[in-house]
Order: sequence, then structure tokens, then C-alpha cells
Amino acid sequence: MITHLVFFKMLPQAEDASAAENTTIIVNLLKELTSKIPELEYLRAGPDFSGTPASYDVGLITQFKSKEALEIYRAHPEHQKVVEVILKVTSARAVVDFES
Repeated sequence: MITHLVFFKMLPQAEDASAAENTTIIVNLLKELTSKIPELEYLRAGPDFSGTPASYDVGLITQFKSKEALEIYRAHPEHQKVVEVILKVTSARAVVDFES
């Protein structure tokens, strides 16, 4: 099983919306991918609630049966549409991929 973790830091204001509004938009767009990309076995996304100095604003966990399935997900047009939105409203991201 391949696990793909992504964390996002939101811009305070972007695309005429606040960080909180854009967080909701991104989380909803990510969750919609489960019905659009067959290779995506598992997805959970949500906003951070702790607000610590080390916190990112949004967390994403996805799982795939193989590295090849992860690559299909990354290149999938529906995923790329979400990436375009994310790039406009975030200031940083961190990614970890591991096999278990």
C-alpha cells in the first residue's frame, strides 16, 4: 500500500477569499476526487484545528495499491484541476510518500 500525505499552508487572502474560505474550497475539491479517480483507494482531507506554530492549515492523506496508481492519480486531469486551485491559494506544501 502506498500512502501519500500532503500538508498545505494557506495564503491569508487569495482569489477574493479568506484563508478559511479557501480552506473549505480545497477540502471539498479534494474530497470530490474519490468519485472521479478509480485508482484512489482512500482519501481523507481536513483543516487543522490545533493552530500550533508547527501546524499546516490543511492535511490530506490518500492511499493507493501501487506506485503506478499514485502516478496515475498525480497526472489525472481531475487532480490537475484541483492542483491549479491549490497553487493559487497556498503559500507552502509538504509531501511524504511511503510504502507500507
